Order: sequence, then C-alpha cells, then structure tokens
Amino acid sequence: MHTAAQIAKHLKEVNSGGNWTWVNLQDTLKDITWQQAITKVYSFNTIAVLTNHIGYYATAILNVLRGNLLEAKDELSFTHPPINNEGDWQAMITKLNDDWQALVAAVEQLPDERLGEVFVADKYGIYYRNLHGLIEHTHYHLGQLTLLKKIVQAEGK
Repeated sequence: MHTAAQIAKHLKEVNSGGNWTWVNLQDTLKDITWQQAITKVYSFNTIAVLTNHIGYYATAILNVLRGNLLEAKDELSFTHPPINNEGDWQAMITKLNDDWQALVAAVEQLPDERLGEVFVADKYGIYYRNLHGLIEHTHYHLGQLTLLKKIVQAEGK
C-alpha cells in the first residue's frame, strides 16, 4: 500500500473507527442531541463548535485537493451557523461525514510524489505535513468532544 493510501486509511479511521484510540467522530457524535451539542460547559467550546471546527479544516484541505484555492482562516474556524433544532445539528454531522469521506477518496488517489510538494505556500509546509496535521488535530479535538459528551450526558442536559 502506498503512503497516500495509508494516510487515507488513518483519515477514514479517525472518522469512522478502527484506529488505535478506539474513538472516532461518527460514533462519538451519533447519540448527542442538538441541545447537548450547544450546551456550554465551563469556558470550553461547545460540542457543536468543535465539530464544526474539525470539519472546517477537513473541507479546506479537500478544496485544495480538488484544485481550488485555500480559503480557510483560523478566526473563522470556530464559528458555525445557528443550531436551533435536531435538523440543524444532523446537517452539521452529515456535512462533516460527507466531506470527510470525499477527503479520504481524494487522498487515496493522491500520488505519493505529491506528499513532498508544498501545500499551497511554503508557510504551510508540504502535503504530508498537512494531512498528518489534520489527523493529529482531529484526535486532539476528539478527546475534547469525548469529555464534553460525558459531562453533558452525566448532567442530564
């Protein structure tokens, strides 16, 4: 299996399971209600904010792999459309999953030679760094999601 295919496998596993941590986005998010998703715990970001934040960067990288410009800004990554009902929350989860699956497919098709090429601009490093960074970033926030979920569900919110 070539390197890009291995990276795609890791991306798939952090989204839908089979990674070393035994925690993934889809299983973590599947039984969270919209009210729980927007519940503020202490001064932490909400589950909805973190979910959108994870998806924001996955979509940004996917767009570059599709030949588009990088249109991501860190300050925009923590904002999302209002979540006023279960449909809004499920739409966010569906978009995350759909974009993530498209990202996995795009990375699977990426020639290994591209992994060492500059990703958009020198300041971002190479494709390899950005793809692995996305995996690491997702695991980091997945840990936060897991803890927030336990807190809001234990408090019966």
